[in-house]
Amino acid sequence: MTTDPKEKELSIAEQVERSLTELAEAGGLRPGRIVAIGCSTSEVQGRRIGTSGAESVAEQIYEGVARVRGKIGFEVVWQCCEHLNRALVAPRELAEARGWEIVSAVPVRRAGGSMAALAYRKLSDPCLVESVRADAGLDIGETLIGMHLRPVAVPVRPSVPWIGEARLTMAFSRPKLIGGERAVYALPDSPDAGTCD
Repeated sequence: MTTDPKEKELSIAEQVERSLTELAEAGGLRPGRIVAIGCSTSEVQGRRIGTSGAESVAEQIYEGVARVRGKIGFEVVWQCCEHLNRALVAPRELAEARGWEIVSAVPVRRAGGSMAALAYRKLSDPCLVESVRADAGLDIGETLIGMHLRPVAVPVRPSVPWIGEARLTMAFSRPKLIGGERAVYALPDSPDAGTCD
């Protein structure tokens, strides 16, 4: 649990806003990038995942995410719980533009989770998609969002490692490095450095 008393003074929305801002900076997020959010509102309250979902907690998390998204302009998808196979709530327009597989279900607190259920109601034209390849992700309460991140995931250590009572994990993805010992990953200073003979 959090040991710094100053972290306890932050609201849940502020904890989320700070953490997501750090992730955005570390991962170079910009408009059009996809961020997957997984959240157990039960864990945020200090209870076991899947036992005590709370819309009031989901509202605060949604608010923190909205603050950062409003500044940067990335897209957000919200992961459902295992009862909906960890499908994601997404704006239908985004899902269709990206060619994501749309699936049929409406998330509710007991099948999808409070966070996904709230996000579904907040969007003007929501849908569920089976999977995505997100550029970054925020996992609040160990909800296992890794299946929806692009390879290669790079962990980011947040300055606020807890959201409420839930452990926070976050990562961004980077392109795969290809090649062997002769590969170059940044522009060389010399025009013939790294060229094949």
